[in-house]
Amino acid sequence: MTEEINFILDSAKEAMVGSVAHLEKEFLNIRAGKASPQMLGGVFVDYYGSQTPLSQVANINAPDARTLTVTPWEKNMLHPIEKAIMIANLGLNPMNNGDNIIINIPALTEERRRDLVKQAKAEAEDAKIGIRNHRKDANSDIKKEEKDGTAEDICKKAEEDVQKLTDSFIKKIDELLAIKEAEIMKV
Repeated sequence: MTEEINFILDSAKEAMVGSVAHLEKEFLNIRAGKASPQMLGGVFVDYYGSQTPLSQVANINAPDARTLTVTPWEKNMLHPIEKAIMIANLGLNPMNNGDNIIINIPALTEERRRDLVKQAKAEAEDAKIGIRNHRKDANSDIKKEEKDGTAEDICKKAEEDVQKLTDSFIKKIDELLAIKEAEIMKV
């Protein structure tokens, strides 16, 4: 195979790995009833006029499976942090005790579990769409190479390789989704 074709294949693989990594990160934000500091990963606090990730203005801990504690590095940040957690619409109710913020994680109801599974499926579908877009981009690049004089059989082989890559990454996404679904539905 030509150097250009190898580059196209490597770029497609790298992009697909990125899509799977993004999905794994999104799955961390979907809680499964167990307290985890990553649950607050998407919370941004107004810190002196700029939106700052919560983890950069406070220490987040999970002392047990049902509780999160947020200890700000500056006392005057208690109320902005509390407000930011409420605005993030995570279904969590922060309680301010003057020193830190305590968040009790409620047990998930069956309905809430189903909603979380739907959310996980939507994230997985978005990742699959990303994978298919990367396939389309790679195939169009291969077609350009064919027009520029690369042998037709080399281009056909490259397109088959792109399809194999696509299939393997879609399978990986399905496996990750099955694991996350089982984790969410486990009582």
